[in-house]
Amino acid sequence: MKLYPGKEEEYEVRHNQLWPEMRDMIHQYGGKNYSIFLDKETLVLFASIEIEDEELWAKSADTEINRKWWDFMADIMETNPDNSPVCVDLHPVFHLD
Repeated sequence: MKLYPGKEEEYEVRHNQLWPEMRDMIHQYGGKNYSIFLDKETLVLFASIEIEDEELWAKSADTEINRKWWDFMADIMETNPDNSPVCVDLHPVFHLD
């Protein structure tokens, strides 16, 4: 994902004030241990979340609260026509347990 220039602080503020309904939805759809990191030079965001079930998690995108969150965030980051954040999947190159 990627922020628009000058929106770094606002992005952090909005996430520090995450709506309780959004937090509940993330947990309800099997999400936990969720972190988002920002590369301040490129404004690229890297998100990592543990999920219980990929099919269940995929359904979270169609919830009313998730769509409302996307609309809320659309003015500060790159989005698709439906206001979902533009995301690029990363290719894993190393993992160690």
